[in-house]
Amino acid sequence: MTSEATAEAGSGHGGGRLSQAIDKTAVAVLLAAILVPLVVIFANVVTRSAFNVPLLWTDEVAKISLASLAFIGGATAYRRRHQAYIRIFIHSLGPSERAALVVFIELTVLAIAIFTGIVSWSVVVARWDELTPVLQMRSTWLSLPLTIGMALVVFTSVERLLAAPRHLLVRMGLVFCALVVIIMVSRGIWLPWFRGDNALVITLGLFFVSLLLGLPVGFALMLGTLTYLYVSGAAPIMALPQNMVDGTGHFVLLALPFFVLAGVIMDQGGISTRLVNFVHTLVGHMRGGLLQVMVVSMYLCSGLSGSDTADTAAVGSAMRKSLLRDGYNPERSAAVLAASAAMGATVPPSIAMLVLGSITTVSIASLFIAGFLPAFLIMLCLMALIAVQARRERALPGQRAGIVEVLRAGAHAIPPLLMPVVLFVGVLFGIATPTEVSTFAVVYGLLLAIFAYKALNGVGFVRCLTDSAILSGMILFILAAGATFSWVLTIAYLPQRLVESLLAFNASESLFLVASITLLIVTGSILEGLPAMLILGPLLIPMAEQIGINPLHYAIVILIAMGIGVFVPPIGVGFYIATAVFGTNIERTARAMLPYFLTLCVGLLLVAFFPWVTLALPKLFNLAR
Repeated sequence: MTSEATAEAGSGHGGGRLSQAIDKTAVAVLLAAILVPLVVIFANVVTRSAFNVPLLWTDEVAKISLASLAFIGGATAYRRRHQAYIRIFIHSLGPSERAALVVFIELTVLAIAIFTGIVSWSVVVARWDELTPVLQMRSTWLSLPLTIGMALVVFTSVERLLAAPRHLLVRMGLVFCALVVIIMVSRGIWLPWFRGDNALVITLGLFFVSLLLGLPVGFALMLGTLTYLYVSGAAPIMALPQNMVDGTGHFVLLALPFFVLAGVIMDQGGISTRLVNFVHTLVGHMRGGLLQVMVVSMYLCSGLSGSDTADTAAVGSAMRKSLLRDGYNPERSAAVLAASAAMGATVPPSIAMLVLGSITTVSIASLFIAGFLPAFLIMLCLMALIAVQARRERALPGQRAGIVEVLRAGAHAIPPLLMPVVLFVGVLFGIATPTEVSTFAVVYGLLLAIFAYKALNGVGFVRCLTDSAILSGMILFILAAGATFSWVLTIAYLPQRLVESLLAFNASESLFLVASITLLIVTGSILEGLPAMLILGPLLIPMAEQIGINPLHYAIVILIAMGIGVFVPPIGVGFYIATAVFGTNIERTARAMLPYFLTLCVGLLLVAFFPWVTLALPKLFNLAR
């Protein structure tokens, strides 16, 4: 696997005037899409808090900005070859076979983009008469970015295909057209056989095959959705663009690009250096050095946005330069980032906690208090593994910092450390939502970088905005495609069937815990965390309570298991975010991830089978029985 596209299908987009104009226009749209909501949401918090005058249209601005970032940003990321790929199979081929497969993959992307673009235009037209409640803006503007993004992907694919060898293009074009004809004819002949469970089997099989062949992750998810809708006839094809647009329409998702931006500002503005230096004086002498620092930093900073994927982008962006500068293996660094981010769902304030508390009888306040110790235990497990690996590789421990050095680094780190404290207090006491709080992270980071440390100027800020928008676009595009694929699996009753399989284990508490943890990790990986939690949370917690498991304790188990699932290769979305942040080879990162995944599972089992780890603090504050 690799997060970089290979160059066999041509050089990407050319240097012609049309290409340059398209690139500049796309970047300008992305800059507006990230900067406008940042200003609007920050202003909303100020006017609401100071003058009790909320800006009621911020949600509508957020939706059009998210759609633009996800689809135009995702297409721009594809043009710049920043989409996530799995290349384990393609790298095993010879040069000629590899070039042919790359052309075939590009043809597949082209077909998906054309089809989705045409269908999405129907959604644009259908929503013409719909108006948003406050701004009275036509809902068409919320759907149009998907059509534009697909047009941009089509333009990019055509450029690459025209740059490919002509004989390869003709040969693979004929193969592709033949496969399409065979599929259409087969469906017409064997239509009854394609219905029901067979449609789900075909969908999952094609999804995994296309992923392993090297189709970009986002487009593989779209192909899976199209396949099920076409084969099963369970819903109109128009459901694909509708669900993709709806998948980006959640206000809380803006926390992701804002915290990506905050992380880039921390990196470029010298803020992360001060935070890393302080944590380094505390744990840098341990075997594993900066990897230990990253794990501790993730624990301290998890909950900045409430989103583990946003925290991954923020902390990873801040730590990347230091790790690469000091010669750490980038694949292992990405694996450690993904593993340590998996505990983020249990460190408040967490969007996952807010969602789980809102759909079950478990109180959000008790979840907030209960999450600290389990996350701390998992942090210790990861740190122990890093130390063992370093000892096995005969890495010597570093020199322990003196008390004066610790105090000096701590004094310099006070401004960066105030950020998570202020953000936590803001969300915990209801001053602002996680998304609103994320704008304060950006503004606070800018004030430190520009005025306090004088490490960032106007040109640097524009570069930060551009890099953040493109990285966020790639992530949001995968999330949007994952949302529609999750919807398909839901209407195919896959999650419900998995829950039914747990009924065989409900006689034993231990068996139920192990079986449900396995289910949660697998489902969390497939359905990208929150959708899986919305489906499984209300079903599993009552089952656990019936067999004598404390619901608060089991809720934390759900959060950790879902968090692990999001970062499990080959389809965990968070894993691809970690590899994208470090720009690493995904196959090697997946191999490096294996011992950390096993360690996460050990930590989760410790939490599951020793409930006092979860319940000690809530009982201390009279929030649990």
